[in-house]
Amino acid sequence: MNHADTAARPARAAVSPRPRDWSVPAIVALTLAAIVLWSLSGSYATFVLALVAVNVIVCVGLNILVGLSGQLSFGHVGFFAIGAYASAILLTGGHSYWLALPVAGAASALVGALLAMPALRVAGPYLAMMTIAFGFIIENALIEWKGLTGGSNGIMVIDGPRFFGHPMAEREVGLLAIALAGAALWFFHTLTLSRWGKAMCAVRDSETAAQSLGLNPVAVKTASFALSAMLTGVAGAVFTPLVMFVSPDSFPLHQSILFLLAVIVGGTGTLFGPVVGAVIVVLLPEMLSGLAEYRLLIFGALLIFVLLAAPRGVIGSLSALLGGGKKPRKADGDATRGADLGIGGAARAPLTVAGIGISFGGLVAAQGVSFTALPGKVTSIIGPNGAGKTTVLNMVSGFYRPSEGSVALSGDLTGLPAWKTARLGVTRTYQTTLLFEGMSVLDNILVALCRGRLGWLLSGLESQGHAAKAASLLSFVGYSGDLDAMAGSLAHVDTRLVEIARALACSPDVLLLDEPAAGLMRADKERLAVLLGDIAALGVAVVLVEHDMSLVMGISDHMLALDAGRPILEGAPAEVRANPRVLEAYLGGADFKGRPRAQAWANEMVAVLATSKLTAGYGAAPVLEGVDIDVYPGEMVAVLGANGAGKSTLLRAICGLHRPVEGSVVLCDALMAQEEAHTIARAGLALVPEGRQIFPELTVMDNLLLGAYRLGMATA
Repeated sequence: MNHADTAARPARAAVSPRPRDWSVPAIVALTLAAIVLWSLSGSYATFVLALVAVNVIVCVGLNILVGLSGQLSFGHVGFFAIGAYASAILLTGGHSYWLALPVAGAASALVGALLAMPALRVAGPYLAMMTIAFGFIIENALIEWKGLTGGSNGIMVIDGPRFFGHPMAEREVGLLAIALAGAALWFFHTLTLSRWGKAMCAVRDSETAAQSLGLNPVAVKTASFALSAMLTGVAGAVFTPLVMFVSPDSFPLHQSILFLLAVIVGGTGTLFGPVVGAVIVVLLPEMLSGLAEYRLLIFGALLIFVLLAAPRGVIGSLSALLGGGKKPRKADGDATRGADLGIGGAARAPLTVAGIGISFGGLVAAQGVSFTALPGKVTSIIGPNGAGKTTVLNMVSGFYRPSEGSVALSGDLTGLPAWKTARLGVTRTYQTTLLFEGMSVLDNILVALCRGRLGWLLSGLESQGHAAKAASLLSFVGYSGDLDAMAGSLAHVDTRLVEIARALACSPDVLLLDEPAAGLMRADKERLAVLLGDIAALGVAVVLVEHDMSLVMGISDHMLALDAGRPILEGAPAEVRANPRVLEAYLGGADFKGRPRAQAWANEMVAVLATSKLTAGYGAAPVLEGVDIDVYPGEMVAVLGANGAGKSTLLRAICGLHRPVEGSVVLCDALMAQEEAHTIARAGLALVPEGRQIFPELTVMDNLLLGAYRLGMATA
């Protein structure tokens, strides 16, 4: 197929700038308001206001870790203590406070980066346990390292900070705390708009997809740990001259929980959430001073209430409530083709795959797979389910390391991690779309334009040129929706288009597509076929894994057929389609002779399972429409169809795992369409899902007993 004949497209799309951002003026106004309040307050109120500012700095730091990169920490009081003790040690040693302040931040950042190295090898509760252990280690180090920290007696600071030779009293330190809190808010705001900030959000939403854009998740997460620890250490350095005394009792482990609670209650990932959370965490105990021993109980109840009433936190829920009515931002015009999109132009090297293979345990998933994907051509890999097609893509893209063979593209790619492979020109899409759902459509493309090279910490992400290029890519693939729509809210067909545009934003030499037509309607598949031809016409080597044979045969220049992980045939589409071995792999080489029933069903033939006009879908994308099935006792009913036809959706809808939009499901004369899955299972309908979905931490017997409990058959 000659993709070079694809028609040229009009001029590059333009995109209107984002609506004016009032965040920085709001930060300035809030900081000035706090300064005015400081100037009008007495000594005690000034101290409380300073404590709020210190907690704001801590919570902003923790918000980088929790809100942007999605990592939990229950040991942040350890960084707070490091900053406070570093400041106290330097001050008592006669050093300037203005040296102690950055040293405290740097020391905390260094410890945070070192903690990230082992901590990021785990996730979820294991990461939480590691951060708790870190908090315990710091607490015990403060007690045992008496020569440096004073042990349980702590450190009394006699001579506080000076400003141009003038001593700074508690009131002046409070003003410094307010100024630094404002600076921390500005830093967080700028970071969220930067390449690094968007990279943190991308890694938070999908590490796998982030790697396929050239982002190194370990580097991004380490940076978030270090930045979070740095701000927390700076807060500790301000806390020291505020109280003039630090000891291990000043940094109890439960303070970490209060820091985290403040971020969650205020709204994780929001700009002013830490302010609201800090005000609550500091002022609530002051208001309930007579109930000090119940403080954690009250905070726990507050957290439960907020999570139930406002799961996004106070600021997050307010933003969702007031954020409606925004005018959609769309690309103006169409996209260009070729060099204007940063895709076509220079001559490209072919992708050469030679004899790659991999085994998982004793199972050979792929063996001896070889092919060459030429620039400007579509190379399709076909085969029945379980043939190893996705496994091959995973080896080519660096997610699996081949145990044999090689992958080359202007150099050897074999064994390189996925993020390095992406930087060298190989990007991909996935069987199940992996967009960064917590980011806008435009930001999904903009973060890919970086190609993993993030620059300095606060490098801006959206320039007018980059935004126009991103909009052009979206127009090129056929996306016409709101650029600022959250990726998680898109219809299925749009998620496919945006994922392809995101992969193209990396200006790849090779584009790997894993079943891009799955779940699409016929008209959408036809548009997809044209799009893939357009991409190939730009000089990109397209490697396609797809089950829709009409689409594959219509656009492919070269094909490779696999079965059970091994190549069957490689050649032109017509040759592959007519080959008996390929037909045998798909349809079976002979009739399968099953064992006949020992005894035919002799009772009344009444359908035991029936569906009537069953309709279901995902969002705006219909998958099933008006499906009628009757299954009688003793019958085996087969459901056939191409990938994406809705077979699995039908079974999930019948079993209650996916709620039907319309229609009915009747099991043994009982209506089941609106029942929960566990109720339907107890009524006698069992599902064996695709894949190996067993309970891996349980024995074979325990897996069986879980099924037997429903029938009362399990024995002690």
